[in-house]
This record gives sequence, C-alpha cells and structure tokens, in this order.
Amino acid sequence: MGEEGPALAGRGPEMSDSCYIMSGDSDCTRTSPSAGSPSDNEFLPDRPKYVCSLSPDLITKAREELQEKPEWRLRDVQALRDMVCKDYPSLGTSLDDAFLLRFLRARKFDYDRALQLLVNYYTCRRSWPEVFNNLKPSAIKPVLESGFVTVLPRLDPEGRHVVCIRPDRWTPSNYPITENIRAIYLTLEKLIQSEETQVNGIVILADYKGVSLSKASHFGPFVAKKVIGILQDGFPIRIKAVNIINEPRIFKGIFAIIKPFLKEKIANRFFLHGCDLNSLHQNIPPVILPEEYGGTSGKLDISAWNELLLASEEDFLHDFSQLVLPCDSSPHDMLVSGDADEKQCDDSLRGMKPQLYYCY
Repeated sequence: MGEEGPALAGRGPEMSDSCYIMSGDSDCTRTSPSAGSPSDNEFLPDRPKYVCSLSPDLITKAREELQEKPEWRLRDVQALRDMVCKDYPSLGTSLDDAFLLRFLRARKFDYDRALQLLVNYYTCRRSWPEVFNNLKPSAIKPVLESGFVTVLPRLDPEGRHVVCIRPDRWTPSNYPITENIRAIYLTLEKLIQSEETQVNGIVILADYKGVSLSKASHFGPFVAKKVIGILQDGFPIRIKAVNIINEPRIFKGIFAIIKPFLKEKIANRFFLHGCDLNSLHQNIPPVILPEEYGGTSGKLDISAWNELLLASEEDFLHDFSQLVLPCDSSPHDMLVSGDADEKQCDDSLRGMKPQLYYCY
C-alpha cells in the first residue's frame, strides 16, 4: 500500500552521468561506454527520457512527504536501476526512469525497500497465474460492465482519485472472484501511471450492501492472503483511506480476522461507516460523490472509466506471468513475510468460515 517506514537516512553514493544501464533485452549486461566513445553509443537502445509532469505544489509535497528531491531524482533512479541489475539481472523489469520512479516514491526513496517492492511486484504476478495471465482490459470487460469497480470522475480535496468497489454487483455464477481482483488490479495499474497519483495516493470506497454469507465465503484464506500481500507489499501505490459503507455484520467478522495481518498504519486507514452517510461525508465530501451515496454529482456513471480503461489495451499487452526469477530465489523467498508469518496467517485464516457463520 505504498509508503510505510522511515525515509532513507542516507541515499547511495553519487552516480556519474555516464553510468547508465540501458533498457532492452540486455539491460543488465550492457552499460554505456565512457563519454570518450561516442561511436559505441549508437548501438545502445534509447530509454525514454523522463520529464516531470508534477505541478510546483506537488513537487513540494513530494519533497516533504516522500523525500523526493528533484535535483537528486535521476541519481536515485539510477541507483535503483543498478541494484536491480546487480541483484536481480533476470527479473525482466522495465528499467525506464518513469517506471522505477513509481517504486521509489512508494517507499519514500529508500533504495532497499523500493527494490524489495519491485521484486515483490513481479513475484506476485508470477505466482498467481489465475489473476495475471492474459491480464488486459478486454479480458475483464464483463466485470467492468457489471459496475463492480469504477473510479469516480472527480478528485477529492487532496487531489486523490476515489476507487469505488461494489461487491453486490458480482454474480458468482457468472465468473470467479479472481476476475474481480483482475479488474481492481488493472484499475490500480491505470491510475498509477499518473505522477499525481503516485504522489497523492488514492482513496477506496467499498459498498458492501447486499453482500451475503455465500458471497463472502468466496473471499477465503488463500484469496485474502494473496490480496493483502499484493496491496501491502506488492504494488507501488499509496492507499490513503479505505471507506467501508453498508457493511453487514458479517464484514466485521472478516475484518477482525484480517486486521492482525495488516500493518498498523494501513489498519488505521480503514473506516467503517455502516449506513451513516454523514460519517462517510466527513471523509469524502458530498460534492464529489454520486447521488447513491448522498452526493451532489449526479448518478453514478461507470461508462467514462470503462471507456478509458478499455481504450488502454496497448498499455497491458505485455504478459508478466512468464517472467524468469533468479534461479536461486523462489517467489516465497522474495516476499517480505517470512515462513513463520505465513504459517501464522494460514492458521488464523483457517478459522474464517466458522467465525463468518457466527457473525452472520
């Protein structure tokens, strides 16, 4: 979920302007020659040049909240690029400045933690093929058309997009729960392309109206652990608040089980409003909310976001599910959680279904 942990006290050593690992199939095996060898440069692929699109206010915000210094930005990206090429030469990641910058911002420019997040990002993709194989907007069109997930058209006062999730729009007999997770993941991927979102983060609004025990049972231990792992440690986005409304009693049982596995900072960003729209409006102003949630911005319209995401098909054509991990590392080794934590999570989540019945 993005930004936990202190900023790096001391960044790496200064990088010379000529020290660049080039992108392409040979990213981690070729470096640019010295400045005195211009002819050799002709054979090296060009990486897209990063151009900052942040406003002056957001540059200031990034400096204060993310420890991002514009004068050091490219040096920091190069440091992360060098670490990838040294420690994970077979990761298969893009090494473009703009792409690596997402991970540095999500971890407040702590090189080591940004590297771990990057590795986790690809490890999660490789270890859950049901979600990440053939992951592109056209493949999850039925989920988008159902209205299960969308993005409100207006930003909140902090400049954050609001992702609206409505589980009641899902009919389990139509497709498995993994299709919903695919749709949410692609939505986050699209949002994180924006530098503004990288700095400001996002807000989630989840409406659990009409969620029954049978539907909730699809969110079992395996799925719960996977989703928590991705959102906390495997995706470069700052989730600043999760607002839950219309939650049935059953949800409180689910949250009580999941909460111990959430980092404290993230757990404190969950707000359970029940049916109290006034409580919701204290976190998300009515002016940006649709009428369905007591807002003044008209009926909830999912068509604009659906069209935007479906028009972004080219952004998601690369299939990361077949990435080759370093031969001496497994997905389990790369993830932040240790074996003991994984076992504890398994043992605790096994009790989910009995507790769900009790809460229901």
